[in-house]
Amino acid sequence: MSTFEIIKKTHFVVVTIFFLIYLIKTILLLANKKENLQSFTKKIKVIEMIVSFLFLGTGIYLMTQVEIRMDLIIKISMVFLAIPLAVVGFKKGNKGLAVLSFLLILGAFGVAEMRKYGGTRAKEPVASINPNGSINGEVLYKANCESCHGMDGKRNAAGALDLSVTTLSIDSIDRIIVDGRGGMKKIDGLTPENRNAIARYVFDNIRGK
Repeated sequence: MSTFEIIKKTHFVVVTIFFLIYLIKTILLLANKKENLQSFTKKIKVIEMIVSFLFLGTGIYLMTQVEIRMDLIIKISMVFLAIPLAVVGFKKGNKGLAVLSFLLILGAFGVAEMRKYGGTRAKEPVASINPNGSINGEVLYKANCESCHGMDGKRNAAGALDLSVTTLSIDSIDRIIVDGRGGMKKIDGLTPENRNAIARYVFDNIRGK
């Protein structure tokens, strides 16, 4: 498992714990269980600090490894707004601020899941056919693979493998495009011919360079 995958899984775990902590604290505050809230907060103080540190640390690392998109900016903004609201809300017993903070955290969690499962990879671009009628693998590679692998195959963004040192065959590369592997999702919207053109471009123009 790559470093990116380990940190990605760690981030998901700490975000889930962070979310559950704030859920419990919000419920206790809304139920007017002030003594229980204080006791719970005191007991998990160290854990909450560790979780918060890991949350921010792994999140910052992942930000440096992926393409910055609007949904990611929205998620980050919601988290950074939620934290000070939560601190003030729980310290002063302000239910409105506490609920708003929790909703922002919930929204950030939802945005992350939408990014994970929603949408598809880039579709076949118009300029993918060469003048002689053959499929332009370079154009397809640039549209679907360049953002993570780079045009030289060495970018390694989001944990992408270095394609310049790959030992995969054309058929194996084609299969990974279909099924995905590790942190790479399958690429939708490509015909078998398009996939083969990408695989052949990698094999002939990037591998071993």
